[in-house]
Amino acid sequence: MRGEAHAAAQKQSLPSILSQTVKTGIIKSNLVPMFAGLTLAMFTYHYSLLEKLPEILLSFVGSSLIMGAAGAFNNLYDRDIDAIMERTKKRPTVTGEIEPQLVLWLAIIMTVLGLTALAFTTTLAAILGFLGLFFYVVPYTMWSKRRTIYNTEIGSISGAMPPLIGWAAIYPDITHPAVLGLFIIMVIWQMPHFYTIAIRKHDEYKAAKVPMLPVVKGIKRTYIQTNIYLVVLIAASFLFESLSIGLMLVALLLSVAWLALSVLGYSKMDSEKWAKSMFIFSLVHMTVLFSTVIIYSLMGILFGL
Repeated sequence: MRGEAHAAAQKQSLPSILSQTVKTGIIKSNLVPMFAGLTLAMFTYHYSLLEKLPEILLSFVGSSLIMGAAGAFNNLYDRDIDAIMERTKKRPTVTGEIEPQLVLWLAIIMTVLGLTALAFTTTLAAILGFLGLFFYVVPYTMWSKRRTIYNTEIGSISGAMPPLIGWAAIYPDITHPAVLGLFIIMVIWQMPHFYTIAIRKHDEYKAAKVPMLPVVKGIKRTYIQTNIYLVVLIAASFLFESLSIGLMLVALLLSVAWLALSVLGYSKMDSEKWAKSMFIFSLVHMTVLFSTVIIYSLMGILFGL
């Protein structure tokens, strides 16, 4: 009786189960770069907020649904390794609080609705939404995550799609250096970010046999590779030059500071503290950069700056 009572107390509500299944935390964090791409396109091509209000709303709805579908597909496929890792073993797809068939249908329905919403903005936005979902589910989740140390690099393609989707929803041409800068920065940012998570969760990834770079090649190789990516991140900052010297300088200063932290921190901290400080700065980097892009773009849209 006591065990049943404990189980009942542990039982989660339906909203909580659905939230974990579609990974609402990841959806929220990825909507920020999507909105950054969207507002930057509006500023670049001189659209008003009222003029593009339907596209803005459809972008949020469509992107949220596509990201949720990707999370659901990922949770469904990764139930075996999620059951091993401490941080994922309580997911509803692992505990059985939601049926696999329901997760599959949920993901399919969200995919269809999400792509439809994006298609009502531009065809390119829907295509990019599909590519983001495809790269996350097939090349990353179903293939590279369990087979190669370059799984993070492969997964970074889908992770960097949000700003492209936001831009394309407003203007169906993603060749402008500014949006390419957002895309490249998001691609590169993910390696130092996820490497630090892999260092801190080393034993869990090892137990689940997920070949993350720090697990397979060690801390020193991870440190060197991190610094290479940070140098590329510094170079990518100059893609903002054609649009705004201010944005370029913000991106440049953030990336230089991150590289400095990596080099100095590695020489003075143990690997756990270094990874923690790098993880925290990765969040600061992304928050400050995309917030700056959004504020700069909105100021330009509203006041014609």
